[in-house]
Amino acid sequence: RKLPKGGALQQTSRILADNRLYTVCEEAKCPNLLECWSKKTATFLAMGKACSRNCGFCDIDFTKMPKALDPKEPARIASSVEQLGLKHVVITMVARDDLPDGGSAHLVKIIEAIRSHSKEATIEVLTSDFMGNTASLKAIVQAAPEVFNHNIETVRGLTPRVRHKATYDRTLEVLSFVSQHRLSSQTKIKSGLMVGLGESEEEVFTTLKDLKQVGCDIVTIGQYLQSNPRKLLVKEFVHPSQFKRYETFGHSIGIPHLYCGPFVRSSYNADMSFKTVKATHQQPEI
Repeated sequence: RKLPKGGALQQTSRILADNRLYTVCEEAKCPNLLECWSKKTATFLAMGKACSRNCGFCDIDFTKMPKALDPKEPARIASSVEQLGLKHVVITMVARDDLPDGGSAHLVKIIEAIRSHSKEATIEVLTSDFMGNTASLKAIVQAAPEVFNHNIETVRGLTPRVRHKATYDRTLEVLSFVSQHRLSSQTKIKSGLMVGLGESEEEVFTTLKDLKQVGCDIVTIGQYLQSNPRKLLVKEFVHPSQFKRYETFGHSIGIPHLYCGPFVRSSYNADMSFKTVKATHQQPEI
């Protein structure tokens, strides 16, 4: 990939470092880091940089005993959003199964802090499944982020090998719950998956049908890349034409927006996906 030009890359890095914040860009070794940081955007990783789950695809640190939540983190994230001048903010999180609410109350505080500093910014949250805790999900719904994102990650048959505690059906239940309880149809439901793990085309088509059924407005599909020697091997580097087939099929079954390609990640160009689905698929209020 081409190296970015200009000084925005260093500026983004400095702002994140000054506010002592983690990003999923760094912790998950995202291949789009240089491009995104050069555009003064980054995906914030909330609640620490160590996850209570140890998924087969993810390079974020694993620990059975995560550190206590930092009460100052919401304000620091909000300050960084303001300094970067972000118009669309993506907040992801490590899984915090050690907490009774899975960290939902802390995530709500982050949303509120951003809104107090940057009133015009739209907010996208990429959450864990909160172990299916509906009270935690309701708290996020009440905070009304513009995009609720929870990734299904892979097809049903590969889920036990790819994910740690999360299940295929629970992910669908989470997405369905938020779709049904969102305060407004202006809140978009999003999910994403990786390919190249050994799945078949038909399995991806079935997953897209399932995501459509539970109300997804946006679906991302990207190429899985092995982040370190201990993680799952890449079984196939999927051709761009196959990504196009997935996109075409998704549109044919009524998914409003798909973003598919080798370098696509769930939060990559998230502002573009949100603007596209908002502009082209306006729906009446629920």
